Amino acid sequence: MRTIKQIHKSEYRPIADLVTYSPMPTRTLNQIDPFIFLNHHGFQVYPPQNQGLPFGPHPHRGMETVTFIVAGDIVHKDSGGHESVITAGGVQYMTAGRGLIHAEVSSSEFKKNGGDLEILQLWLNLPASKKMTEPRYLGLQEDEINHFDLNGGNLKVQQLFGEWDKVNGSFEPSFPITMSTIYFKPGGKISKSIPADENIFCYVVRGAININGTEVNLRHLVEFKNDGTEITFEALEDSILIFGHALPFNEPMVAQGPFVMNTEQQIREAYQDYQSGKFGTWNQ
Repeated sequence: MRTIKQIHKSEYRPIADLVTYSPMPTRTLNQIDPFIFLNHHGFQVYPPQNQGLPFGPHPHRGMETVTFIVAGDIVHKDSGGHESVITAGGVQYMTAGRGLIHAEVSSSEFKKNGGDLEILQLWLNLPASKKMTEPRYLGLQEDEINHFDLNGGNLKVQQLFGEWDKVNGSFEPSFPITMSTIYFKPGGKISKSIPADENIFCYVVRGAININGTEVNLRHLVEFKNDGTEITFEALEDSILIFGHALPFNEPMVAQGPFVMNTEQQIREAYQDYQSGKFGTWNQ
């Protein structure tokens, strides 16, 4: 059985009026290579006539984002010409690669009417060989994502990357990775075998889950040692878990603001390229 190294509680880091918790990076955890950053926005209820999400146009290079919409919606627009509105249960996957500008805001309907909001964004590193790849984006609604049930219907699995139970992920990753969103009913149980040399990303979004004999509550991230293969889950209540695993890159990483590269010089080049317009043109 895989040993739990440490359970990390998310730190409260509000952004304007947006409730935000972050379990990585924190004072106790820098990254779980190649999983490098997670923000958990909400849960909160927005009133009518609100300003919505505050993430206007900003650049990225050298990394990817996976955005989980648990409640509410999110409008994506980028300098590559991609635009979509993804609602609850949907997921967005963006590869920044060599560089792009994007915005993540709320729909006009949400800003007018308000409502529940809970959104998570996970950053994945890119290997050095893929840092300058062509940017891309795909947003899928809940009913467009491959899914299946386990444990007699007590678990619903959204398969995002890689394969599980002969179901392929709905997104084509930039490097080998497996990732799922798992929705548990109380008492739902599952065991998984993960190669010992792969790093695991395991975050409880909602509820409480017994993981390898230890109770883990919402807004906690589980860091595992690389010493075993088996992981067991048993939900103590209705719960949502983001679960992924991949081989670590074991490469130097320099992260500054919206850029994630391998050297300080590459970070300086990213700022220079952005300021000189090489990330594309932003059209309102």
